[in-house]
Amino acid sequence: MSFVHLHTHTQYSLLDGSNKIGDYVARVKELGMTAAAITDHGVMYGVIDFYKTCMDAGIKPIIGCEVYVAPGSRRDQNTAAGEARYHHLILLAENNKGYENLTKLVSLGFIDGYYYKPRVDKELLAAFHEGLICLSACLAGEVATLLREGNEEGAREAAKWYAETFGEDHYYLELQDHGIPDQKRVNSGLLRLHQELGIPLVATNDCHYTRPEDWEAHDVLLCIQTAKKLSDEDRMRYAEGQYYVRSEEEMRKLFPYAPEAIDNTAAIAERCNVTIEFGVTKLPKYEVPEGYDSWTWLNKLCDDGLKERYPDEDTAEPSHPLRERLTYELSVIRRMGYVDYFLIVWDYINFCREHDIAVGPGRGSAAGSLVSYCLKITNIDPIRHSLMFERFLNPERVSMPDIDVDFEYTRRQEVIEYVTEKYGKNRVMQIITFGTLAARGVIRDVARVMELSYAEGDRLSRMIPNTLGITLEEAIRVNPDLKSAAETDPTVAKLLSYCRKLEGLPRHTSVHAAGVVICSAPAMDLVPLARTQDGSVTTQFPMTTVEELGLLKMDFLGLKTLTVIKDAVNAVNATRGDREPPLNIDEIDLNDPVSMALIASNRTDGVFQLESAGMQSFMRELKPHTFEDIIAGISLYRPGPMDF
Repeated sequence: MSFVHLHTHTQYSLLDGSNKIGDYVARVKELGMTAAAITDHGVMYGVIDFYKTCMDAGIKPIIGCEVYVAPGSRRDQNTAAGEARYHHLILLAENNKGYENLTKLVSLGFIDGYYYKPRVDKELLAAFHEGLICLSACLAGEVATLLREGNEEGAREAAKWYAETFGEDHYYLELQDHGIPDQKRVNSGLLRLHQELGIPLVATNDCHYTRPEDWEAHDVLLCIQTAKKLSDEDRMRYAEGQYYVRSEEEMRKLFPYAPEAIDNTAAIAERCNVTIEFGVTKLPKYEVPEGYDSWTWLNKLCDDGLKERYPDEDTAEPSHPLRERLTYELSVIRRMGYVDYFLIVWDYINFCREHDIAVGPGRGSAAGSLVSYCLKITNIDPIRHSLMFERFLNPERVSMPDIDVDFEYTRRQEVIEYVTEKYGKNRVMQIITFGTLAARGVIRDVARVMELSYAEGDRLSRMIPNTLGITLEEAIRVNPDLKSAAETDPTVAKLLSYCRKLEGLPRHTSVHAAGVVICSAPAMDLVPLARTQDGSVTTQFPMTTVEELGLLKMDFLGLKTLTVIKDAVNAVNATRGDREPPLNIDEIDLNDPVSMALIASNRTDGVFQLESAGMQSFMRELKPHTFEDIIAGISLYRPGPMDF
């Protein structure tokens, strides 16, 4: 194994996004390296994408983070004038225990120590140092900062603390050279500490982009992030063309006086061996009544539900078709390990029904499950509508079943609070989502940074067709005006060259509108956590990643339509008094002629799946007479069937 980059940033840099990480890994492979590291500032957002990309490419992934260390307590938010709010420190997971500890440290930085940045402190580092290899970091590291200030004794004491805390051969003094005068002075001090204390050296190159020529696009990105313009003198910037993926040969030329520091990058990489497990379900345990286990309790609930749902059927006999199907579905659920999953969903829907919180009748493939119907998770009879259980769950399916549940919009939070109280505040988390620099948006952002007029930026962005997910390359291909502007106007050509490199990068984080994860253990034992601007704690991994890791992700969908329906039912019942039985929305006639005539008359604004102009026109021609006609129409009015 040759030189390895142990100081690579991906989040919000030109290395981020799966395509950018792919470029980085490809570059590492091109240079003949066999391992690569990720050390984002204070977060672990990209580690799973990075891990998978490396594994697919045959490159060894090294999982790390450049954490922020508070000068005192992480909880202290009083900083004296001139005192640093935090120092940088590189932590690399040597093994799975180290990965677990890194996850905890990064999470606690957000939960306990957020002050401008997510900060840890020496108390946490001492508690969770096991399995971690520590590097002293860049010029913003504690040791480097003290050396820059001329406090060599303070630097010596700090280095000794880290060496003693992390243990022998788990703390390294980090040499860097990006052409900055301070680095040469600090490197001299680090060499002296190495000779005095015997702490090993390591040479790294701080990587924020892949190739030297990417520096301009990265500079534009920094301006977008800091709301600056390229012409602003007093703004954050990096030395030109220095923060890229250097080759081993380049690194040896930079550090001819410390060849062992180059060799140590490979030695560290050899020691770092983290394995991340995918597809293994980690369901929380549902607490069942005394005298039952999860399996027998689920059977009892289903038996009771079967009798209630089909009161005129004698379903006691095993040979009865309903009993056979229920038994089959339960056997599949048990074999695939999803017994507690169904109990958890049943429980919070049952809570809603007991507290008059409107719940949708069910959507998607879950409506094909007789178990779901018997548990009243869904209110759609799969037998009457000939729905298939196998579309929802079958032994060949490798992913967890997905039951999307709609709740009335105004009371959705009550359901989340119930689940949080039941399973524990530290085990129920909302899920992060990332906003990205999409084609239109990135043009507007770069135009502002380049000080083009608002009108010009708007004109160029409007040249991007209003097609979901369209890329700049596709837009240039299909719009001759945009292609012509790029070919004839050097300013537009430069703008688009920046945009191509920035397109797809994360722009901001937010909370997923519906996704909630329920963990079998404290969440920070399983995934890194973050805190949003409103104080909510979320996972640092998005929904798809959470599911890949085998965690239980539930969609709590707030639907305004349910609130409207509930209010309408209450209004109707208020006018009926005792003269008529109350209206029950679950028992209405689905083939009501007046409703069918209304649907055929184009008056379906606000009706899910029937409100588009195309569907309204189709329903007018179809003139449905039954609910089954509408089902058939919706099924046929899709891109696939419409092609035939």
